[in-house]
Amino acid sequence: MSSQVLREQAPAVEAWIKLIRGQSAAVKAVNAQLVADHGLTVNDFECMLLLARAEERQMRRVDLAEQLILTASGITRLLDGLEQEGWVDRAACASDRRVTYAVLTDDGLVKLREASKSHVADLRAFFEARYTNEELEQLAELLGRLTTDAPELDCSVD
Repeated sequence: MSSQVLREQAPAVEAWIKLIRGQSAAVKAVNAQLVADHGLTVNDFECMLLLARAEERQMRRVDLAEQLILTASGITRLLDGLEQEGWVDRAACASDRRVTYAVLTDDGLVKLREASKSHVADLRAFFEARYTNEELEQLAELLGRLTTDAPELDCSVD
């Protein structure tokens, strides 16, 4: 089916397809650069960013999985890799032995700060090569309608 036919029959379907393909292309490009520069995936970076902004740099693993939109096994695999690098630790809850926290280590915070500088520059370069500032503002506003319950995040770390 041609692009013209899709537009005429189902603009929502065309928007969906382009959103998924665009997201996939953007993540692939940005992820490759982040891995090459810092040995971190986009998911690693976002996980560490969430922990850096959490109280005492820790979150329940289940809450972290929810924020990252990962399954229990997905968050385990992600955190296992970060733990092996020494960027994240596990901590038990004193009041409930069933609860385990992920804690960003001091080394993890240093790594995140280092990665943040170039990652933000890479994100800007990727999008600014394709869109004007006005288009980026409009794109951000339009996509923001899809995630009304998501926390506001940027990728810089203080």
